[in-house]
Amino acid sequence: MHLFKKKDPGYDRWTLIITVIILCVGLVIISSASVMESTVKYSDPMYQTKRHLIGIGFAMICALVCVMIPTAFWKKYSLYFLFLTLVLLILVLILGRDINGAKRWISLGFMNLQPGELLKMFWILYFSDYVSRKIESISDTLLGFVRPVVFIAIMSGLLLLQPDMGTTIVITLITYSVMFVAGVGLAKYIVIIVALVGVGGALVVFSPYRMRRMTSFIDPWADEFDSGYQLTQSLMAYGRGGWFGEGLGNSYQKLGYLPEAHTDFVTAIFGEEFGFIGMLVLLALEFFLVYKAYVLGFKILRQDAIYQGYVAIGIGTWLSLQTFINIGAASGGLPTKGLTLPFVSYGGSSLLVFCCAIAILLRIDYEWRNKIISCNRQ
Repeated sequence: MHLFKKKDPGYDRWTLIITVIILCVGLVIISSASVMESTVKYSDPMYQTKRHLIGIGFAMICALVCVMIPTAFWKKYSLYFLFLTLVLLILVLILGRDINGAKRWISLGFMNLQPGELLKMFWILYFSDYVSRKIESISDTLLGFVRPVVFIAIMSGLLLLQPDMGTTIVITLITYSVMFVAGVGLAKYIVIIVALVGVGGALVVFSPYRMRRMTSFIDPWADEFDSGYQLTQSLMAYGRGGWFGEGLGNSYQKLGYLPEAHTDFVTAIFGEEFGFIGMLVLLALEFFLVYKAYVLGFKILRQDAIYQGYVAIGIGTWLSLQTFINIGAASGGLPTKGLTLPFVSYGGSSLLVFCCAIAILLRIDYEWRNKIISCNRQ
């Protein structure tokens, strides 16, 4: 695979190395954050750690397959994968597991598959192809701009039935970021932003649990033992961490005080144990992957290899949005959305899609540097 041969333009070593480092950091912090829950629920302090390690192994195998698949394959068959994912989004409403009032997972035995996570990746792969073919229509006509809105409305309807507003927001923002790079003017976005604010406001007002999330986000201490409990515990974890943290394994909040400590709020435990400096290092590692994706995407787009460039931009936007929203929610800067931190949070589906996304990014870079993708509208 030419991973470490210096003479040949092989795969991007630093992207691969940084990804593995973040995966290792995630394994370590999950091992620490999940020890209490694993002990109480499963009588095995390493239960969640073992499952997470299995998830990493499975994700790496899938990533190895993806890195060997030419990007032309995704361009040709992305619509079929997207259609299959939409079918899974319907099936999850019928056969899905109900966890904390949400039906987002289909049990496969060794892991819970979350179709919403697959949708993010396959939507990027399909929509990049759509934009590369319809770039003039999207940029110059109102109808071309509205068509993607219809696509998003259909997917959002299925996601909100689960409910999964976080994934809806991520997919919407990824779509408009790719269209913006494609040259869509700002005037059209003003109308869309107004419409999105109106729809989002209605979803909050007419949904009691979303309203509770919003009020607890605005003032979590007003109801610190009910709707604001998770956020206040998370804030206390960050507060205890200070500059340099309490040290690995010394978190107090993970001892049954912070719910879902190893999933959506794993950064709170990380902040408590490694402090502000540790959080900066983690953010720098995540930012490196975003930076590599954007640099690769714009470099390719400047040479008119349209499809691969948009895929790289989409992956970079996806990584940045999910990192921003996860840490923002855990630190009280944003309402809770139930989104994982890339490569760190516990969750087989999340690990799977992010590892595959990085593999696709590695493949795009490999094809570009080996001149497999030429300078035309591919």
